[in-house]
Amino acid sequence: MSLTPTPRYRSLAFQKRYLKFTAFAVWAFAPVFFLGSMPSTAEPARWALDFLSWPLDGAQSYEAATTRFLSALTGGFLLGWGITIWGMSGRLFDAAPEQVRRVVLSGLLSWFVLDSTGSVASGNAPNVIFNTLILLLAVGPLWWRAES
Repeated sequence: MSLTPTPRYRSLAFQKRYLKFTAFAVWAFAPVFFLGSMPSTAEPARWALDFLSWPLDGAQSYEAATTRFLSALTGGFLLGWGITIWGMSGRLFDAAPEQVRRVVLSGLLSWFVLDSTGSVASGNAPNVIFNTLILLLAVGPLWWRAES
């Protein structure tokens, strides 16, 4: 038994609330990429890709129908993944907090590795920096096991 109090970020209650932040961090990108599926609303998605492939040079285009289709798929996946994390932050977290934490952490780390590797392979290595920032924000206190 430890006499030191549990740090706030390691409490079950804090981590349960943080999962909602993580869910938001994931699904916040969904509308941007969904809107990229239509030429009239694609500019925010085009700009986001331009920003993530730094520097801002206007080299990213949403002219190709295949790019817009991929953007629609990306928006859908991000929305679904974010809603899944949000859903796990409720009763499921109450029943199995450590398992939920590990599943979300595994998903975030898997995204990071594959997205970053693909970014480098496609000539967009600067995105790894942005991925790192997003990963740190999304994982936050979930890196550590919560204490009761």
